[in-house]
Amino acid sequence: MKLKLKVCGIRQASNIAAVADLQPDYLGFIFYQKSPRFISEVSAELIKYVPSTIKTTGVFVSEDLETVKAYIFKYNLKAVQLHGKEDVAYCTELKSTGVEVIKAFGIDENFDFSKLKGYLNAVDYFLFDTQTPAHGGSGKIFDWKLLTNYTFDKPYFLSGGIDLTHTTAIKTINDPRLYALDVNSKFELEPGLKDVKKLREFFKEIK
Repeated sequence: MKLKLKVCGIRQASNIAAVADLQPDYLGFIFYQKSPRFISEVSAELIKYVPSTIKTTGVFVSEDLETVKAYIFKYNLKAVQLHGKEDVAYCTELKSTGVEVIKAFGIDENFDFSKLKGYLNAVDYFLFDTQTPAHGGSGKIFDWKLLTNYTFDKPYFLSGGIDLTHTTAIKTINDPRLYALDVNSKFELEPGLKDVKKLREFFKEIK
């Protein structure tokens, strides 16, 4: 299966259009105010104009459930990516709205993969990122060998510091559960502004 590609953390109008032209499978928009890639209400209006072939994804951190539902409806989001303390009931409730639910977990050598069991029926995908206090966007990679401790069948997104230099290593990952790559800070000119040329090169390498 061809790996899906997700570009996360875009917030400027012309940049949204330029990245959408590359036809990623997912485009992520961050609705977490403490993030340097937080998208303003004005820019968020542009999400509605992203081609329907791209899954527009709202990224949230421990946000009020009704607020997330309101954003899904307002911006016609096709997926939500949850980076906070969202429990199984929260994820189940969101899944019932019809959006794809991606639950993110920060991975380090102390991560207990058994705690994912309760989420198996509540989410569509897991996202494995580098464990940091800032809920992602650290630009740091985690040790992918730790994924040998992941024993469930649920497909996942791989995130955390992925750069052009990792394309060869990515191609050697032999795991049918690896569904998508999520790229962010390593493809930026500044927080929230993506380097389209670098992204184009990455897409070409992976595809």
